[in-house]
Amino acid sequence: MMRAAGALVGLTLLVAATGCGDDPPVARPAVTPAPTVEALPVEALPERPSEELALPDGRRVAMRYESGRGLFEQHFDPKTGAWSRSRLVYKTKTDPCQSIKLQEKSGTVTAIANFGRYCSDGEPPTESIAAVAVEDLSEWRHHLTRKFDGWARAAVSDGGRKVTFVRNATHVRARLVWTASEGFSDTVFTFTS
Repeated sequence: MMRAAGALVGLTLLVAATGCGDDPPVARPAVTPAPTVEALPVEALPERPSEELALPDGRRVAMRYESGRGLFEQHFDPKTGAWSRSRLVYKTKTDPCQSIKLQEKSGTVTAIANFGRYCSDGEPPTESIAAVAVEDLSEWRHHLTRKFDGWARAAVSDGGRKVTFVRNATHVRARLVWTASEGFSDTVFTFTS
C-alpha cells in the first residue's frame, strides 16, 4: 500500500513537471486511505429509534413503535459503551401514531406515545401512553388513557419526584400525575364551557 501511494505521488509530480513547461512542479499532498471501520455488534446499536434523547450525563434513550407489537425502549450507558436490550414498555396491536415525545429533567425521563386505528393517517388516538423512568432507566412505569387525544406535555417538578402530564383543549382539560412515592394517579378531566 505504501509503495502504491509513493508511486502515485511520484507520478503526480512527474506529470506536473512535464505538463507545465517552465513552471516549477507543484507538490500535491499524498492521498491517505481511509481507516477501516469495524462494524459494531448489533446489541450496541438502537433498533430503529423513532425518537432519541441525549441525557446530560452521557446516557441516551431511544424509543420506537413496532406495528402490531407496541412501544419499545432502549438506553445507552456511556460507562459500558453499549445499548441495553430492547424492552417492551406498552403492548398493543393498535396502529402507532406519528411521534413519540421524550424529555428529561432532574434525572427523570418522560415519554408520551399514542396508538389508534389509522392514527398515522391523522385519525385521533384511542390509546394514550404516559411513561416515566428514573435512575438507571431499567424500569418504565406507564399509564394508559383510552379514547383520548393524547398528552400535550409533561412537566417534571419536585427534583424529579413528580411529573404532571397535561392536555388543554377547547372544552376539556386533562391532568395525570405521577409521583415517585405513589406512582400514577387517575386521569382527571375538567370540562369547561
